[in-house]
Amino acid sequence: MPAIVVDARHMRTSLEAQRNKTDKNDARGIAQMMRMGWYCPVHVKSPESQRLRMLLNNRRLMKRKLIDMENHIRGTLRAFGLLVGPISRGKYEARIRELIEDCEEDMVIYINTMLKVRYNLFEGYNCLHKFVLDIVKNNPVCKRFMTVPGIGPIASLSFMAAIDDPLRFKKSRTVGAYLGLTTRRWQSGTIDRAGRITKQGDREVRTVMCEAAASLLLRSRRWCSIKAWGLRLAKRTSMMNAIVAVARKLAVILHKMWIEGTTFKFGMGAKVTEKIRLTPHKMAKV
Repeated sequence: MPAIVVDARHMRTSLEAQRNKTDKNDARGIAQMMRMGWYCPVHVKSPESQRLRMLLNNRRLMKRKLIDMENHIRGTLRAFGLLVGPISRGKYEARIRELIEDCEEDMVIYINTMLKVRYNLFEGYNCLHKFVLDIVKNNPVCKRFMTVPGIGPIASLSFMAAIDDPLRFKKSRTVGAYLGLTTRRWQSGTIDRAGRITKQGDREVRTVMCEAAASLLLRSRRWCSIKAWGLRLAKRTSMMNAIVAVARKLAVILHKMWIEGTTFKFGMGAKVTEKIRLTPHKMAKV
């Protein structure tokens, strides 16, 4: 018998219609929903995709803890009137040791202990980050993704690990809804309202896509049709709305490039000049 993984939220909402919640009623309700076909199947990611997601999650955790440790050291010194100021990550420890030279002995011990922990976090983060860069360097799909302005190694690898199999989406525009970048909709009779984005799906991938969109609109110096469209949208609404809209458009473009085996061309949006023809069998291997 085939194993089917269903959406737990959809199944739970359906089972809440029962008056009495018991294990017997739950099993009967699940069986009835499966019999009628009233369920939402969920894609189970491949082992390779799960390993990539684990690597990205570990790197993200190390980065957050490193930032928390640095901010805590800054706050500790600020209480004694010692300001670290803007400093690069590589010169951070030297700056801290310079500030605590004339401090009391116990204060020096406290800060040195935290600096040791911060050094270990920094080394671990650099190791995982280098591992991510090596994977992206040897991956042809990520290389094509990075031809899109604003898309870097982390965004390309995160998107590839989240989508896993591009052929499971019939249309590229559904990828935006899968990542929670489409607006909510509430319709009843003559009322039809559109709200904020749904924020469903992988939150971290949605975050890196918004960061890529912000980099495209605010930092990229090279002009392209997507940037022009986003800036026009920002004038009509707001920059935050434009960033989310551009992030959704970038997700659609990346999926289309993945399906067609193409690279990005600045003058034509998602259309390109070179095409790498891939069969579904070869696409699955990539």
